Amino acid sequence: MPSVRDLRDRIRSLKSTQQITKAMKQVAAAKIRRAEALQKQSRPYADAMGAMLRDLIANVGSVDHPFMKPGAANVPGGVILMTADKGLAGSFNGNLIRAGEIHGRAHADLAWYSVGIKGRNALRRQKGPTLEFWPLAQGDMFATAQALARRVTDDFVGGKIATLTLIAPKLVNMMTQRPEVRELLPITAGERPEGGARGAVEFEPSPEFVLGRLLPKYLEFTLYSAMLETNAAFYAAQLVAMNNATDNAKKLIDQNTIEMNKARQAAITKEILEIVGGAEALAG
Repeated sequence: MPSVRDLRDRIRSLKSTQQITKAMKQVAAAKIRRAEALQKQSRPYADAMGAMLRDLIANVGSVDHPFMKPGAANVPGGVILMTADKGLAGSFNGNLIRAGEIHGRAHADLAWYSVGIKGRNALRRQKGPTLEFWPLAQGDMFATAQALARRVTDDFVGGKIATLTLIAPKLVNMMTQRPEVRELLPITAGERPEGGARGAVEFEPSPEFVLGRLLPKYLEFTLYSAMLETNAAFYAAQLVAMNNATDNAKKLIDQNTIEMNKARQAAITKEILEIVGGAEALAG
């Protein structure tokens, strides 16, 4: 059984840990509000751009743009693995890395792009080269999304990758963040909307020119939106993890306090028995 001193040191250490986890919980709660606000502000722009892109594709018979053509043959597929820069968020990063490993086992020839320090470290054990790395939340996130979009565009158009797949978290709610695998390139024309007659949209100067400007912006903003969602999902996961850690620390403090009181009571009882025994020995 641990001594009273050992239990007292353990309680002191647990209280220090509880203060740290409580502070990190408060920081995560403040940062997730900011991250969710940015994500909500970007959503109308993303919805409008997606609707415009669907209307354009539905009203054009064929579009001569590299994004809408099959990738080069006999080249690896490109995968963007998007994780957080830091840990202490439960299984958040682990789930994303596991999704990347499953995708890697299903596809033999892949080339990787890493967004987030945790993903970069995990890709060192993954088959296939890591072409480039960007941190998630260091510096201007929109500038990072622009640099990422330029690199993957150059590689896809230049024939270095055949497809482009994004592995990033989907923020379902504060308690649930699920890895999501999406194919970004090539962009396939979906079914024509009901009641949408061809020629209903006028293009100036041409459909190819409009889509040539819109498709790169669409890819760029899709990546930026995914980075915002990853950042918000990370803070949500960290908030839950630090809340659970704070509660667990409190339970351990209570358990160790009970054990310390028992040990102290046992020591006092032992001393009393020794005093009584000594007194009886002297009296005898």
